[in-house]
Amino acid sequence: MLKVQAIASIAGTLTALGAAAQPEYMIIDLGVVNAGDAFSQGLGISPGGVAVGRSLGVSNAGFTWTQSGGIVALSNLPGRAFNQANDANANGQAVGTATTTTFGSGPLPVIWNGTTPTQLPLPVGEGAGRAWGINNNGIACGSVGGGTTQFASYWDNTGHHTITATTTSGAFMVEAFEINDAGQIVGHGIDPSNLARNVGLMYDLTTGVLTEIDALPGQNGTIAFGLSESGVATGSSSFNQSGGLAFMWDAINGSSEIPLPAGATTASGRGANSSGWVVGNAGGVFAVPWLFDGSDTYRIQDLIDPGSGWDLSMNTSSSAVGISEDGTIVGTGLFNGQTHGYAAVLVPAPASGMLIVAGGLLASRRRR
Repeated sequence: MLKVQAIASIAGTLTALGAAAQPEYMIIDLGVVNAGDAFSQGLGISPGGVAVGRSLGVSNAGFTWTQSGGIVALSNLPGRAFNQANDANANGQAVGTATTTTFGSGPLPVIWNGTTPTQLPLPVGEGAGRAWGINNNGIACGSVGGGTTQFASYWDNTGHHTITATTTSGAFMVEAFEINDAGQIVGHGIDPSNLARNVGLMYDLTTGVLTEIDALPGQNGTIAFGLSESGVATGSSSFNQSGGLAFMWDAINGSSEIPLPAGATTASGRGANSSGWVVGNAGGVFAVPWLFDGSDTYRIQDLIDPGSGWDLSMNTSSSAVGISEDGTIVGTGLFNGQTHGYAAVLVPAPASGMLIVAGGLLASRRRR
């Protein structure tokens, strides 16, 4: 009888734990490159957990960050005083943009090997470009040109390549935001027959096929910002660029809406991992970073220690822009009133520990 009661008690405890499966996070300040810098921003994270961003004030430099090694400054590209890192891979490489002003004038695409910058090549006659993503094969993606002459691009060990493919309806890509190790690239483009709508796109380096990412019901366009290693894209779906709701998409299931966090009226997905977790930003009165865990959407503010000193819900500067394979989230918020980049590290759920305890209790009962 005691054995049955013990099993029932343990089962009840584990059921309660399963029902209360809200994730818990420890938030970490990414810091600044130079003590004189005024603020920093977290701008991305690799699948393996290398965070990237920029530090502004004195250094105006891009950086990488890992939980084990902390922040590492990246040298500025000569001739460009303002640098930001947008993505990194597992091989010590990062990519980003080097500009002449904080708001992006004169952009050049840059790759860092370690901390050493090199400008990525541009086509003859082009003087501007941006690099947004890089995979573990060292292939970077972004864009070159500007305005009506801007086109999505990628760079490999042979140089620069413009993505010239079109969809069956004639849409083409103008910005490539993310690339995974399978060679899938997501971004957005233009539909020449309807310039009012956004066109979310996925390009496959292997097949050369450009595919439009479906809009949500009642809408006619998307922008795809993030892409997981398993091929799940995320971004914003809208009608003629008005409003916007977060979505996740894959080639088999198409697009599905991600529920809005409490109090939000619009949202956009910015990053996804292979577990189907998505992060992004929601709008309303304030900018609200959120996490979708495959079933529920949470404000990241509600997943961290309320006494941490971080404000991720009552300002217009906060963001969540990327999530790694282990669930680490990177973005920007207010830390004790200062704008800083953050990494939110997933705290392991107690269920595994309870299972160990449960196993011990059962073993004890059996021995008796």
